[in-house]
Amino acid sequence: MKWYVKVGLAVLSGLLIAAAWPVRGLVPLAFIAFVPLLYLQEKDYSFWASSLAFLVWNTLTTWWVWKTTALGTIGMIALNSLFMTIVFWAYHFVKTRLYDNQKGYYLLIVFVLAFEYLHLHWQLNWPWLNLGNVFSHYHSWVQWYEFTGIAGGTVWVLASNILIYEFLCSSFRAKRSEVETRATREHSPLVNKSSIPSTTREVALLLCLLFLPLIISKIQYHYYSEKGEDVEIVVVQPNLDPYSEEFTLTPQEIMQRNLSVAAPLMTDSTRFVVSPESAIQENIWLERLDKYYSIKELRNFIGKYPNTCYVIGISAFSKVPEGEENDFAARKFTNADRYFYAYNTAILITDDSIQLYHKSRLTPGAESVPSWWFLRMLKDSALDLGGTVGTLKKDTEARTLSFDNHNVAALICYESVFGEYVTEFVKKGADMLFVITNDGWWGDSPGHKQHLEFSKLRAIETRRSVARSANTGISGFINQRGDIISQSKYWEQTALRDTIKTNDKQTFYVRFGDYIYKISVFLTALLAAMTIVKLILGKQWKH
Repeated sequence: MKWYVKVGLAVLSGLLIAAAWPVRGLVPLAFIAFVPLLYLQEKDYSFWASSLAFLVWNTLTTWWVWKTTALGTIGMIALNSLFMTIVFWAYHFVKTRLYDNQKGYYLLIVFVLAFEYLHLHWQLNWPWLNLGNVFSHYHSWVQWYEFTGIAGGTVWVLASNILIYEFLCSSFRAKRSEVETRATREHSPLVNKSSIPSTTREVALLLCLLFLPLIISKIQYHYYSEKGEDVEIVVVQPNLDPYSEEFTLTPQEIMQRNLSVAAPLMTDSTRFVVSPESAIQENIWLERLDKYYSIKELRNFIGKYPNTCYVIGISAFSKVPEGEENDFAARKFTNADRYFYAYNTAILITDDSIQLYHKSRLTPGAESVPSWWFLRMLKDSALDLGGTVGTLKKDTEARTLSFDNHNVAALICYESVFGEYVTEFVKKGADMLFVITNDGWWGDSPGHKQHLEFSKLRAIETRRSVARSANTGISGFINQRGDIISQSKYWEQTALRDTIKTNDKQTFYVRFGDYIYKISVFLTALLAAMTIVKLILGKQWKH
């Protein structure tokens, strides 16, 4: 195969999947995006060509990270493209060794699922491009995520690509066979016409795979009835410029930004007021939490509304207990032989109590670096994207915040991308999901829009309503079907009030989590062992 043909096929695949990606993507393109790569793999695979496809995809869908750090974006895109290429190479390698490259297309599904599971759990996690997320803008197509999570969407995309590729190959072979048969019949009239291949079965199977999940989802969407009682919530969008205002304004000015837009919407029925991630930049030490102006001002505010609490994000610190100085997240004071932790924290404030939850799914590069031995020297070198620089201390569990017989999951920014992690809050009684975030770092780009869209998938997976407060970006409310029922505009100082329903029922996905991913990890290990055994036996046979 000519090099320019390889380049064309690779670029075409990358363009197709990027064109399908939220928020303005043409989602049906996802069902054919991998067809050029499958052809390339089967006819003349090369590592560099497949890497080009993934580089195009990563660049066109996550270029907006560039607005925060140019060097970090280049590294992120390059690394993630490399990881995806390695997965596709592993598919090629095992398919060739176990099936002589004649069959084994299912291997691609298994390996991609295993990789996506890894991307949800290791220290370089970046599940933003997990394939199941492609349907977030068309959430009525995937209501069955309440059973499968986004892994089901990944299976749907890859299985459809494989069947479409096989159908095209079968059609081409049938056409060629027909031509050859016609030519042969001219010389031999006794040729049996039934020898011409039929693709009826392939067409039927493909149509079922493409449309049956869609039909099932549309039925679910139409007949789903929201559960639970009504709760009135006010979400705040203070619209602080993260590059020029958030860390320079006084605590008084920041509180005024939050409370001035919330106050006109407050009623006696309001139960929760929600402000965004890192809305308080007063460098609050947990040992003296009650002493800060911001905390006192919030208590004064909700004191006017005895049936209301306030959920807000803060940058927090605490002293490192004796004996924990070697903890990877421990930081040394510059002028003392003592250590402290830094947190990205959500707090729930009432007139007489404060509850805390520390962010646990940290953003790689922005809030943490891997604790691997050869990177330990970089632990204080995370990018400044939230108020506190360096590796943060995480909470030890998914901790719900409670008020008025309701438990809520206060998901801090990036955490809203982790489906199974969100189910941990629901298992502990969360009947609503709050997303507090600061999406202003990415400017008016697809980044903050994609982030909003992914919250719709969490609503479907858990059948929990979502209240979303963004510093700037898009704030709003999402119901249990994943519909956005109200939302703000970008770069607007405002607040929204709406009523959402609670739910205390657990979906199948909440109960069993990422079981599809876990099965794929087991199968990947099994296939790797089979491949190794075959390679060893092959070498012994040759000797």
